[in-house]
Amino acid sequence: MSTAVARKHGTTGTATGTTTRAGRLGALGRAELTLFVRNRTMLFMALLMPVGMILSTRVSLQNVDLGGTGFSIAEVALTGGVGMVLLLVVYMNLTSAYTARREELVLKRLRTGEVSDPEILAGTALPAASLALAQCVLLVAAGVVFLDVSAPQRPELLVLGVLAGTGLMTVLAAASAGFTRTVESAQITTLPMLLVSAMGSGLFIPLEALPDKVASVCELLPMTGIVTLVRTGWLGDAVTGDLVSAGLNALAWTVLAVFAVRKWFRWEPRR
Repeated sequence: MSTAVARKHGTTGTATGTTTRAGRLGALGRAELTLFVRNRTMLFMALLMPVGMILSTRVSLQNVDLGGTGFSIAEVALTGGVGMVLLLVVYMNLTSAYTARREELVLKRLRTGEVSDPEILAGTALPAASLALAQCVLLVAAGVVFLDVSAPQRPELLVLGVLAGTGLMTVLAAASAGFTRTVESAQITTLPMLLVSAMGSGLFIPLEALPDKVASVCELLPMTGIVTLVRTGWLGDAVTGDLVSAGLNALAWTVLAVFAVRKWFRWEPRR
């Protein structure tokens, strides 16, 4: 292949040029997708666990009084389901993926090439993030078609919440991987985030149903802002101040997570 043709297609070698950022991300994403599909445990967690959590939530909410919240059981379960997709498909799977690639020396080898550190992390996250976005779309469609839940009242906020949540969960996964020694221990290191978010971020029990003091503390949790944006985007009826607080919450946690990744993320195996 001539140099001119190679440069046109973005496939030049190190001696004649560099590949494009999109090409590098695509190659990393395809490689990660192959590994993702081959890992049956991760595939099960990504595809079936969110559905199981939504169904179990609907059953458990039968005994919860939602009268003062303004939400129905289906609405709480489905909007909380979006949060669970982000937690299970993005956060938990990516923590395992980053840890596995580090221990297998994949990350170390990638850093010897032309791929930048952010590209390595983003490329590894592409399959999980894409799957999470697809599942969120299916959840919204299923809720509207089969469960008589209203169509998104403010779709721009719903999209913003899902995209911001995907980014936050990706960075938090990288931060968690810095403290995770093995793939097996990832189930333990990600458990606090999963439990705290499920119990206190409004995924399954709206903050309006909690005592005021407890709700005030829960508003500071990492997933609370994301859940607020998602629920408002789908169901509407939000105060401007609540939306601003939700956006600042998501932004603050993202900044903190980026700082944690830059300071503590490990590119070589833990010994």
